[in-house]
Amino acid sequence: MSQVVVDHDAFRDTIATVDKDGKRVWVYPKKPSGKFYNYRKLVSYGFLALLFIGPFLKINDLPVLMLNLPERKFIIMGMIFWPQDFFILLVGFMAFVLFIILFTIVFGRVFCGWVCPQTIFMEMVFRRIEYWIEGDFNKQKALDKAPLTFEKFWKKSLKHLAFLAISFVIANTFLAYIIGVEELQKIVTDAPANHVGGLSSMVIFTGIFYGVFARFREQVCTIVCPYGRLQGVMMDKKTSVIAYDYVRGEPREKLRKNVERTAGDCIDCHQCVSVCPTGIDIRNGAQQMECINCTACIDACNNIMDLIGKPQNLIKYSSEESIALGTPTRFTARMKSYTVVLVLLMAGFVALLVTRSNVDATVLRTPGMLYQKKENGHISNLYNISVINKTNAPMPITVKVLRPAGKVKLVRNEMVLPAQGITEGVFFVEIDGQKLSGMSTEIELGVYSGDELISKEKTKFLGPGK
Repeated sequence: MSQVVVDHDAFRDTIATVDKDGKRVWVYPKKPSGKFYNYRKLVSYGFLALLFIGPFLKINDLPVLMLNLPERKFIIMGMIFWPQDFFILLVGFMAFVLFIILFTIVFGRVFCGWVCPQTIFMEMVFRRIEYWIEGDFNKQKALDKAPLTFEKFWKKSLKHLAFLAISFVIANTFLAYIIGVEELQKIVTDAPANHVGGLSSMVIFTGIFYGVFARFREQVCTIVCPYGRLQGVMMDKKTSVIAYDYVRGEPREKLRKNVERTAGDCIDCHQCVSVCPTGIDIRNGAQQMECINCTACIDACNNIMDLIGKPQNLIKYSSEESIALGTPTRFTARMKSYTVVLVLLMAGFVALLVTRSNVDATVLRTPGMLYQKKENGHISNLYNISVINKTNAPMPITVKVLRPAGKVKLVRNEMVLPAQGITEGVFFVEIDGQKLSGMSTEIELGVYSGDELISKEKTKFLGPGK
């Protein structure tokens, strides 16, 4: 009899969701249960509640979060950010990315398994609907292999109708974060012909979300998501991940009744594999690319350990180094350095938010226009002004010369800056020629709302010279 030779160097050459011919292997994860799963449900439903009520939450009559890409207007915590505030958003984005890197270095892909919207919707919404309609993983497999019957027809139809309905709700919520609740309400209530673009976006987003959660599923995490691809660069042997304690578990051996056990604690029950939403075997090693740290395998293994009277945490949060050496996880110098940089970035971001002005003004001399000399010896220059309002309140705008002394004459009688809007104007600045220092003099203008100075702008004033 020939002996089967196992190539231990090739057991991770392919991902679990693709067969040797390159075809998709559909994953049927067993419904998880246990302590960590209950914690995840609390966290997930809390985030789902925040997600769906987020567009309706307001601070100072402004949304808590709105990312209006078409109009290049962003509202975060009731504060409006325009393209002029890009550097603030850039610092905030850098701090967020560094936080993700630091968190990954220390705790692995906990974000993916506990907070990522893809995981929350897939595992806590769509997958639970699938369990409710079609049953657990064995029943789902049997239903897919069975010929088309009335039972299969109504179960599949009901499931996909539910998936479409939830995808439609998610699409509307997603759109509300982009254009705002008021604008979304107009799309829903007005005549369809008036909002062809908005309705088309709604249909496209619904189709995308349905395709992701009904068909693409875990492939988002293993193929599309750049964070999943980058985790191998960010993590090392000191990173805490979900890991199998091979020191305690190996060698594996099936549990046999009335037979003295001499092997490790792993009884090779494959429950950790059955519950994995990405189809991997956690026992093949820590830091697998497909692992999203969802803790389903921990709960499944702990349940088995309880049944056979063994200690829990054969699969646990730990680092590869800790398992190999039997030492606790340490906060390394690299982790400390990332923390320091993160704190500095966050402090800079907060400082920029605190010192950020609510109004931005830009004053420029009108191109191609020379100075005008008055009969009284005064010199006048023509200027253009553009003012951006970052608040939700309209305000009248006046311009005054702060240095040197002079007068401002608006081409229009008044300028009113609309809420969350932009106003532009044209005005003359008139200064006594004796107060000019040469052909080009720097002057300082003040932009006022009532008696409040809201912005100072410096510009050049041309004259005849001396």
